[in-house]
Formats: sequence, C-alpha cells, structure tokens
Amino acid sequence: MRRWIGLTIYLVVLVALFIPSILEPALQFLFPGANEWIFPRESLTRLTAEHLLLSLFAGAIAAAIGMSLGIVATRQAGRPFLPLIRDISSLAQTMPPAAVLALAIPFFGFGFKPVLLALVCYSTLPVLNNTLTAIENLPRPVLEAARGMGMSRLQVLLRIELPLALPVIGTGIRICVVINVGTATIGALAGAGGLGSLIVAGLTRSNPAWVFQGAIASALLALMLNSLLMAAEYRLQPAILRNYIDRSALNP
Repeated sequence: MRRWIGLTIYLVVLVALFIPSILEPALQFLFPGANEWIFPRESLTRLTAEHLLLSLFAGAIAAAIGMSLGIVATRQAGRPFLPLIRDISSLAQTMPPAAVLALAIPFFGFGFKPVLLALVCYSTLPVLNNTLTAIENLPRPVLEAARGMGMSRLQVLLRIELPLALPVIGTGIRICVVINVGTATIGALAGAGGLGSLIVAGLTRSNPAWVFQGAIASALLALMLNSLLMAAEYRLQPAILRNYIDRSALNP
C-alpha cells in the first residue's frame, strides 16, 4: 500500500509539471530572478516522452544482453569464459557514459545511436551480476530432481532455473532501468533530446528554472519506474515468500 501511495504522489507531481498554468507560477515563486520559466523550444511532455523511450529501450537491450551472457556463463560450455565476461562488463561500467558517448559520436554521428550505446554499456553489469548470482545459488537438489525426472538441459533452464531466478534478475533489471533514467540526461549533449535538453540549456543560459524542471522530472521518472518494478518483483516472488514478507511487515 505504501508503494502505491508513493507512486500516486510521484505521478500527480509529474502530471502537474505538464500543466503550464500550474508550473509557471510555481517556478516564478521558486526562481524569481529567472528571465524565462517555461522552456520555449520543446514541451516538457515531449521531452519526458523522449527521455522515457531512450531509457526503456536501452534498459531492454541491456537486460537482454546481461541475461544472455549470464545464462551462457553458467552453462558447462560457457564457464571458461566467465572471468572474461565479468572483466568486459566491469570495464564497460567503469567507463563514464560521457567518454563512451565521445568515442561513439565519430562512428555513429549525433543523435539517438551513440547515446543508446553509452547507456547499454553502462547498465548491463547489474543485470549480468544478478543473473549469475541467481542461477549459481539455486538449490542443487531441485535441479537434480528435475534432471532425474528426465528433463533436458533446455527444459531445466526454462522451467526451473529461470522461474526461480527471475525475482533476483528482476532486481538487476530495475537497477538497470533506474540507472538509465538518470544517465540518459547526457543524451542532450549528442542531440538525442530528452530531459537533459532542459538541464543543458539551463546551464548554458544560467537559468535555474529550466535546470530544476529537467532534474525534478527525471528524478520523478526514476522514482516511478523504481516503484513499478519493485511491485513487479514482489509479484514474481513465490507465493510462500510473499506470504512470509507480508507477515513480517504486519509483525515486525
């Protein structure tokens, strides 16, 4: 219930930002010294939609890559490549997204593609680590029982391993998406749009009202997506574990 109340509050505040008759007086009160309060080039609704699309698309690609690498590395044939996979993914996250963006622009040009590459490189590691942790820590008696019933390796993966590992993998996907929402603000530097356009324009024009709009909208998006994905993680947990969590919440 607390999660849904918080989500409703985030949504109401975000929708209020899209209404100029509410937003402009609030910004005039907060930043009386600003020359302009409403960003004139693009509507906040359009910039938020661009930001959300970029973040979710990059998150979906990073989730697919991280889960695939994690599954491959936990198979018998892929275990020799596990250290290499970990090293490459860790190296990708240690590189700042702005550096990846600067390296990608000469090859992909300005726009959506270099920003997408930077976000995917930066956000794959949480999904990969959680996939590896979840699958490697599954109860061995359950897996042996499944093999004893005559299941093939593919059937064990699809019917046993992934369903049991999905809650932990879901946590990695949630972290990945929230990281992307915050990091996608660099997209404005490459002409990909999004809420970073407000922040960059505000810094360039010394207009704190624009910076505030971009920052608060991206923060609200991250909080909303975090709440939604946490609710999805709870639904993915086995019924016994959900009942235990509910009883613990009622009887701390």
